[in-house]
Amino acid sequence: MNIGEYNSLRINRSVDFGFYLIDDQGNEVLLPKRYISPGMHIGDTIDVFVYNDSENRPVATTEQPKAVVGDFAIMKVKAVNAVGAFLDWGLAAKDLLVPFREQRVRMQAGRSYIVHVYLDHESGRIAASAKLDKFLDNKMPDYYHRQMVDVLIVQRTELGYKVIVNNLHWGMVYQNETYSSVNVGERHKAFVKQVREDGKIDLTLNKIEKIRVDDLSQAILSRMKENNGTLDLNDKSSPEDIAKVFNCSKKDFKKATGQLYKLKLITLDGLMWTLAEE
Repeated sequence: MNIGEYNSLRINRSVDFGFYLIDDQGNEVLLPKRYISPGMHIGDTIDVFVYNDSENRPVATTEQPKAVVGDFAIMKVKAVNAVGAFLDWGLAAKDLLVPFREQRVRMQAGRSYIVHVYLDHESGRIAASAKLDKFLDNKMPDYYHRQMVDVLIVQRTELGYKVIVNNLHWGMVYQNETYSSVNVGERHKAFVKQVREDGKIDLTLNKIEKIRVDDLSQAILSRMKENNGTLDLNDKSSPEDIAKVFNCSKKDFKKATGQLYKLKLITLDGLMWTLAEE
């Protein structure tokens, strides 16, 4: 049974205050009565999150926390006391502690922070840390060009956005390749542009070129059909106007319209694109 993670467990027996669930090794954990639904029966296998309660006893829940052990996530501080800061973890019965030693700066109630969730092997308790560097870049990245990865937006900089890649590495998404709103704490799919010799990773939030242009072509056709068969943008339009409508670069816009023109789906009438007659 893995503390701080999701587990598939079998309902073993019923008691007045809930169900006891069991794993393949015979370890039991309580699922309190408030999480039991009418469709659950003894012998069923269910997916639950297992954590430690205030007395450090394992307990199961059907609620979904904002992050499991090994994850990074943004969470809001609910309270601060002499022990540390307590985060809104998404569980009704349990907040997540960030000990003072794991805070980069003193956390304040009401503010949100990016943290890493870890299992303290000495105490057996789940905790969080805002000292992200020690959990990242502990091995050289091994990504290939255009590989799709998961990223968490951590910080906005002059160059763009500092991100965490696959819960393992730091990476950078550059401002000049971001055409839609991006906020700290959001998760996105990204594509690897390159891994530098020093291990730094450059990424883009834009899809690889062919998929990106194909999707944009369909978006252009849809907009033209909604606009009496015409498009109020052309090759002379500003990059800002194009990005505002299609969240893309002018380069991709020209490739997409060029592709549609070659397929004889649109025609150019002066400076206006129009749908080709069927």
